[in-house]
Amino acid sequence: MFQTEFEFTLPCGFLDEEGGLHREGVMRRATAADEILPLKDPRVLKNEAYVIVILLSRVVTRLGSLTAVNPKVIEGLFASDLAFLQGLYNRINQLEDDTRLCPHCGKPVDEAVPDGQGVGLGEWSATPSLN
Repeated sequence: MFQTEFEFTLPCGFLDEEGGLHREGVMRRATAADEILPLKDPRVLKNEAYVIVILLSRVVTRLGSLTAVNPKVIEGLFASDLAFLQGLYNRINQLEDDTRLCPHCGKPVDEAVPDGQGVGLGEWSATPSLN
């Protein structure tokens, strides 16, 4: 069976306005629209670094008990959690098929393709270069 959703646990967690901590979540595989449509968003046109916020808000389908994961939620993540989700996104959506993800934690079962190698489809940078 082809896996389309992956559970994860954030290193720190999202703190909501009431002080509730949300760490457990689900991310789904990205579609072409998930990667293309954010490029038309006015917030991305104004600041290209914002693309990761829009992209993650589309593919993170659950975070703790939150009813919706929207850009405001992604903006509120700690930097380490944003980097974690970016890494998970890249592993889930990579072109190579030689890295298997644990269905419980989303981490690679074998480290055949180390993080940070190459830049291709599905590999947005949480901290883009400002060339």
